[in-house]
Amino acid sequence: MQVHPLDDAAASPPYEQLRAQIAARATSGDLPAGTRLPTVRGLAAELGIAAGTVARAYRELEADGVVVTEGRRGTFVAASAAASTGDALAAARTYAVAARRLGLTRDEATRLLEDAW
Repeated sequence: MQVHPLDDAAASPPYEQLRAQIAARATSGDLPAGTRLPTVRGLAAELGIAAGTVARAYRELEADGVVVTEGRRGTFVAASAAASTGDALAAARTYAVAARRLGLTRDEATRLLEDAW
């Protein structure tokens, strides 16, 4: 698995950049279910970042159901990762309908979503 370089100038911290990249690639199918992720130490060395940074990204991905860790076997993209795109779209549509019913503008609804995020 190839990981794109992280942006030192980005506003988001490295663990979040890595988490977002892997999650997006798993959701899009670029990283199919069952794909084995590099070891924490291996990926940290490849990216030139601390192992704790990669470990945190992996922990958050596991908490989100994007990856599963199988002990010594390693960390793999979960089978449910690709399904989350449809779930997210359904949730977004539900929110959009509710926001319109409440009379919110798109900007107001977006601000509320950003606040909740």
